[in-house]
Amino acid sequence: MRHSILIPILLAGGMALSACTEKPGDRSVERAFQDVNVIDESGLNDVMLTVATPDEAVAYFAKAVKANPDRIDLQRDLAKSLVRAKRNTEAVAAWTRVTEMDGATLDDRVDLADAQIRAGKWDEARKTLDAIPPTHETYKRYRLEAMIADSRKDWKRADSFYEIAAGLTTQPAGVLNNWGYSKLTRGDYAGAERLFAESIQQDSSLFTAKNNLVLARGAQRNYSLPVIPLKQTEKAKLLYTLALTAIKQGDVEIGKGLLREAIETHPQHFEEAVRSLRALETA
Repeated sequence: MRHSILIPILLAGGMALSACTEKPGDRSVERAFQDVNVIDESGLNDVMLTVATPDEAVAYFAKAVKANPDRIDLQRDLAKSLVRAKRNTEAVAAWTRVTEMDGATLDDRVDLADAQIRAGKWDEARKTLDAIPPTHETYKRYRLEAMIADSRKDWKRADSFYEIAAGLTTQPAGVLNNWGYSKLTRGDYAGAERLFAESIQQDSSLFTAKNNLVLARGAQRNYSLPVIPLKQTEKAKLLYTLALTAIKQGDVEIGKGLLREAIETHPQHFEEAVRSLRALETA
């Protein structure tokens, strides 16, 4: 009986509360909830950009942009996700839209140039960067400038831009590796070796720089591994790279020995090295 009386009273109280006029505190509560929603959305956007698969991120931000086409932050995130998904032509279009919106920055134009380079539109990327004031000095801008100078075989400008870019970041391993590869393609093997070694000093986990270092040494007919931090699998792979370099330069017997060493070093079955060695011995 007490329960049957209590329930109508509670319902009546709830209806009375809902019928009350808005109090001054209600708006502040509503604003607080809006702030929470913005924080939640921002966190979700970060997750989609970094953790979700590239295609999932593209689908998420495409939907968000469709619902809020005037929000430049969502347009940027869509452009970034398209770059991450390697949908480079679409990324160029997306970054172009961003640069034409209110609130666009010089960094957005740099990102447009980056997308243009990824899409193979080197001349367009050059024009995009040339239109950015020289006072806008950022690591990414100069890294792209260096890449464009490389593509035009303007080695003097490339070296200058790579040097500036390396000085504008606290993590120069990547740009030092790129600079070294530029030297490698020019035939400056000693210069390339020095830059790859510096890259590894900055980031000892960068296997690409280790492999490039071995290529630079091998091009000078130095077939010994450098003294750098190596896991067993990495050591086997670098020995394999050295072996192929030696064989291509006509040092076949040295190459065979390096292949055998790579096979013995690898902690598991090293199919590529076994196949290469078998082909040489059969020949």
